[in-house]
Amino acid sequence: METVTGMVEGFVYANEENGYAVVELSQGDAFFTAVGTLAFLHEGETVELSGNWITHPTYGEQFKAEICRALEPDSTEGLERYLASGAIKGVGEKTAARIVEELGMAALDIIATDPERLAKIEGIGRKRALAISEAVLEKRHVQDTMVFLQSLRLGQGIIAKIMKRYENRTVEIIRQNPYRLVRDIRGVGFRTADQIAQSLGIAHDDPRRIENGMIYVLQDVAQQDGHVCLPREELISQSARLLGISREKVEETYTRLSVSRDLVTRHLDGQEFCYTSQMYSAELEVAERLLLLVHTPVRQPAEDLEGLVDMVADMRTVTLSQEQRNCVLTSLRSGVTVITGGPGTGKTTTIACLIHVLEQTGETVELAAPTGRAAKRMQESTGHEARTIHRLLEYGYGAEDGEDDEPAFQRNDENPLECQCVVLDEMSMVDLLLMRSFLRSVRPGTRLILVGDADQLPSVGPGNVLRNILDSGVIPVGRLTEIFRQAQESRIVVNAHRINHGEMPLLRGGKDFFFSSQSTAETVFTTVRDMVGYRIPGYLGCDPLQDIQVMAPMKKGEVGVHRFNQRLQETFNPPDASKGEFQYGEMVFREGDKVMQIRNNYQLEWKRVMDNGAEVEGKGVFNGDGGIILQIAPSVREMTILFDDGRRASYPFSMAEDLTLAYAISIHKSQGSEFPVVILPLLSGSGRLLTRNLLYTAVTRAKKMVVIVGQEKTIAAMVANNTVVRRYSGLGQALRTLNGLEEES
Repeated sequence: METVTGMVEGFVYANEENGYAVVELSQGDAFFTAVGTLAFLHEGETVELSGNWITHPTYGEQFKAEICRALEPDSTEGLERYLASGAIKGVGEKTAARIVEELGMAALDIIATDPERLAKIEGIGRKRALAISEAVLEKRHVQDTMVFLQSLRLGQGIIAKIMKRYENRTVEIIRQNPYRLVRDIRGVGFRTADQIAQSLGIAHDDPRRIENGMIYVLQDVAQQDGHVCLPREELISQSARLLGISREKVEETYTRLSVSRDLVTRHLDGQEFCYTSQMYSAELEVAERLLLLVHTPVRQPAEDLEGLVDMVADMRTVTLSQEQRNCVLTSLRSGVTVITGGPGTGKTTTIACLIHVLEQTGETVELAAPTGRAAKRMQESTGHEARTIHRLLEYGYGAEDGEDDEPAFQRNDENPLECQCVVLDEMSMVDLLLMRSFLRSVRPGTRLILVGDADQLPSVGPGNVLRNILDSGVIPVGRLTEIFRQAQESRIVVNAHRINHGEMPLLRGGKDFFFSSQSTAETVFTTVRDMVGYRIPGYLGCDPLQDIQVMAPMKKGEVGVHRFNQRLQETFNPPDASKGEFQYGEMVFREGDKVMQIRNNYQLEWKRVMDNGAEVEGKGVFNGDGGIILQIAPSVREMTILFDDGRRASYPFSMAEDLTLAYAISIHKSQGSEFPVVILPLLSGSGRLLTRNLLYTAVTRAKKMVVIVGQEKTIAAMVANNTVVRRYSGLGQALRTLNGLEEES
């Protein structure tokens, strides 16, 4: 690591959110550019930077600073400039000149330690002198904190989050318990906190380390595997392995945390399980709120419900099967109903009919889904406005000035939804924590209709809410199993049901379902490339980027998402001197690239030009939203994305973590979405990943065509692999226990 010194001359770019900045510095008559967590600097400051010289493809040689130490100015000119730069609040150019003239080069030390001398300078006074003194002390404290955090080798975004959260107590809090970072700062994992702890001299078997390690294990399995809790033995063995200590030490801590209720133990199916207190309270609250809705009477829209349903069906010239009719009637009579069924069984028709029955009687209905794509699809199929759950619950900042620490749902039990019925689609995607937030917004007496396909993959987040509700036997369920005649003509629908029933899909002779036998990663790629590039567009007349989606079971490997994105980008959008690009980690973003938003951002502003030429503005882009990079502007470190629905949004480079290339996506990421054409590269892989419900989910994402490229034996293995990795959860038992169907164990 090299060290350089220079005076800050100005900023090319600065992001106050994450602290990243591009700074121009001088060394005598020479100038150079530095990049890093430098936004806290001010013009006129002299700094010592530790890091390495790098060569930027556009801007040439730059110094990438890992550590920045602010030095006191070493000349009267530099001191005046520093004081007047805005670094010290309350000091302008004239005041700075008077201070330096009176106090000389020792001015900063005198201001910090003896503000009374500063107060004697003409035009300052005691009150102003104290404020200036506090500003100098604060500036020094910020500089010392930055040096401390940078010495821990933390990233620029993490440093900004830590300082925003802990403010003046940053160093004190981290030295006292660095493991607090795991629960307080998004992006800091246990291993990072553990490295910090070791560098600060915290012992290997320190109780703080063991406690936080155990909680981390529970949080990690929730995030990675969707478990709400873990069996006692699994928690102890995983914790001992992670921490590198004896089981006895972990068991001692387990007992202590159980007594303090930082961990909650509960018996499920005769076995002791352990929760974090937060996850246990979430599971219990979901069960309690669901049962409250079940047992609270709802408004009956008519005395003759069957006659009302028949009348609305006739008005809309819809013929309901007996299963569909029963689903509608059950929903009209119950506080909570689950409607479940596979593709082609008429869920959409059933929901549309139900909505029209309720609206016919004056009942207000809200429609929601977990993702923007799912909500859009729901709206198109029912003709009724649908929103994401987050939009429905008004996720954002509560204060008008927008200065709340964290955004939150504005709809809750104190400010519930003002409607008489809520229909929630794609329930398989809803995790336990989102379900809790949603139920908090639903008043008792509101009709709740949950729609989903339990055979789809479970939610990415913790829990298996839809499956738990269905298995509990507590909530009324309407099941749709009959495949309608028009759906039977679709090989996609037929094969989806064959897969779900454990039967091999029909791979040949169809008009919308095709199989190309390939045995190597290279031939799989070349076939997929040709399918996307010209074969399918030529056959269907569709757009290769917008209408065709490659979906892979795994992210890694030669036929995984990452490798496909890299190679398809090279094929369809190679480097070009006329196209702007920038690198984020191992991923290169380039103008013209197909990208996807991978987390909800309800504050990002967008614009859309309507058909009549009018411009509409709004906020919010959502997990799963896809689009194209229109422009990349390195000079302002910003790119512009045009989303599929016409919204145009500007992304600072610092928000690149919210995006990924989307020439290929994981099957898990496709949940709630629908694409005209789906291409599935399937070679051999882990049996844990290549499962029946994964294949079923992938096939049901396609609207017009499915193409599988790979090995027939892999398809057969997936169909045969009905091993659904168990998600540890007690929601079903909690529903039964609270409803009096089962005694608490």
